[in-house]
Amino acid sequence: MNINTFPVIDSTLSAEHLVGWLAQKYNFGNVSCRLLKTNMNHSYLVIADGREYVLRIYNHKHRDLLQVTEEVKLLDALKASVSVSYPILGADKEFVHAINAPEGSRYLVLYSFAQGKKQRFLTPEQNYRIGTEVGRLHHFTREKTIQRTDYSVETLVNWAYRQTKKYISDDLDEMRFIGNCVPALIKVFSQLPLTKGVVHLDIWYDNMSIREDSSVTLFDFDNCGNGWLILDIGYYCMQLFFVEQDKSEYEKKKTAFLDGYLSVAQIPDAEFEVIPYAGLAIWIYYLGVQSQRFDNFANIFLSENYVKMYIGRVKDWLKYNNIEIK
Repeated sequence: MNINTFPVIDSTLSAEHLVGWLAQKYNFGNVSCRLLKTNMNHSYLVIADGREYVLRIYNHKHRDLLQVTEEVKLLDALKASVSVSYPILGADKEFVHAINAPEGSRYLVLYSFAQGKKQRFLTPEQNYRIGTEVGRLHHFTREKTIQRTDYSVETLVNWAYRQTKKYISDDLDEMRFIGNCVPALIKVFSQLPLTKGVVHLDIWYDNMSIREDSSVTLFDFDNCGNGWLILDIGYYCMQLFFVEQDKSEYEKKKTAFLDGYLSVAQIPDAEFEVIPYAGLAIWIYYLGVQSQRFDNFANIFLSENYVKMYIGRVKDWLKYNNIEIK
């Protein structure tokens, strides 16, 4: 095979050359662009005509055109009632644009900039405001669906187990634990008619900006899909648990988050008991995502030791909630 340029699986687009592309696609005048991070997708800070934006470049094969379009349609609809980073129309009246990268087609979307900053340690007031925003999100998406993944025990935990097996031996105790979680979670999630809708699936402090007045903007809907709304609640509570070493502070802030949520949306009484299991399901799911993206970024840390640590943390969460899965 005669190849002049050797094929690649991933590339990082030149911020310098994106400046001209942005000026053309959005009719911007004075434009600057710099790389913010490379991860699941690549993000660039764009400053154009005195305003800030974030340009997201979706990785090749990670999301197809339909998936990106559905995410964008959701955010465009949400922006009137929920504080989210929303898509910006190009001069051609399109939100999603495609370019030919060395590895193949990649999709680009320009988003509004989420003013404020990421904050790991949050006050009860800030947790209340986060809960309120998540409640507004769920109030809008309740009983709705989009053309994206339908999240279930199969597509969260069983999928993650299969992905992780590609790199980690299933003889590892932690891998056996993941396998045992499948029937346990099927039993829990099949017992109740849980409220469904469109979920964010990755709500934690790294995916929101907090302003000085404690107002919140949610972003990074890359994993949005259809599922039980309690998944978002459980995952946020679990992330808060890992941040707050003082569990009395955790309980105070968890209560504030839930109170904020309940001020605008409902959680049926029976669903409160599912919160720990919801967190567990998404935590395992993201181990699968890391395995799926081994070639892009996870190869620097994904190992047996990492899986032991990762599952060790979820076992601490289950122990705190008096749940035993052997």
